[in-house]
Amino acid sequence: MSRDPLRPDPMRPELPRQGPIRRLRRRFRPRTRPRFDGLSFNRLIPNLMTMLGLCAGLVAIRAAMEDRFAMAAALIVAAAVIDGLDGRLARLLKATSRFGAEFDSLSDFLCFGVAPALILYLWTMQDARGIGFVPCLLFAVCMALRLARFNATIDVGLTPKPAYAYNFFTGVPAPAGAAVALFPLFAGLAINDWGQGAWVHLLRNPILVGLVLTVTAGLLVSTLPTWSFKNFKIPRAAVLPVLLGAGLFLALLLSEPWAALAALGLLYIGMLPFSVRSYQRLKREAESLLEPVVVSETPRPPA
Repeated sequence: MSRDPLRPDPMRPELPRQGPIRRLRRRFRPRTRPRFDGLSFNRLIPNLMTMLGLCAGLVAIRAAMEDRFAMAAALIVAAAVIDGLDGRLARLLKATSRFGAEFDSLSDFLCFGVAPALILYLWTMQDARGIGFVPCLLFAVCMALRLARFNATIDVGLTPKPAYAYNFFTGVPAPAGAAVALFPLFAGLAINDWGQGAWVHLLRNPILVGLVLTVTAGLLVSTLPTWSFKNFKIPRAAVLPVLLGAGLFLALLLSEPWAALAALGLLYIGMLPFSVRSYQRLKREAESLLEPVVVSETPRPPA
């Protein structure tokens, strides 16, 4: 016996029909997005910038192998700018990590240790044959030692530095060391643009470049206190001269970039004695505050 499809089946309970308003609400209800475990994209931005700087150092080596030394020097400068931004960006986004610190150190070793040494070797040091590679090798090794010492200081359990030492690096930092080592190349490119090719041969002398590399390598692994410029305060009376000097340097950088970079390297070397003097002054002031005050007791006169 066939059942009428229009009549309800007594064996199956009839479901309540949904009205049109409820169907519309169900249709336009916002869908919940699935949650995924992992890091947010903001925490990856500093590491991406570090990778960009690493690629700049690798391309600089290739440019030097193709005798495009101006492009190689420009890429090292770009890597230095990126290195100055990725750490501050990581602290701003609260994305600091042990992986980021190690990755940054490896990138610094290639960009500011290996790349400048190879660039200078291909630029002039290969003319001195085998002995010309010794200063380049020494510079790269000292850069690795300097970065390893810096990583060791951030490990847990080491003795914290005194308060006056937080504004100082131990030794010359990696980007500054690369800028000082590349001073002959910067100066040579500037003089070549001025049409004074005879002076370029003097700057390309392997003895001069080897001496610059050796001295810079010693500054990298030294215990010389150098300003970090993190919390550097400028006196009110010196604000206007500093702004004028920065404006003049920016104008020189835009008009004569190689001459400005060479002058910046000389300026940094000239600031090292003042940095040491400032550190010693702060150290003496801190030690004087820790000295116990001896109160001399004078005998009272008899009553």
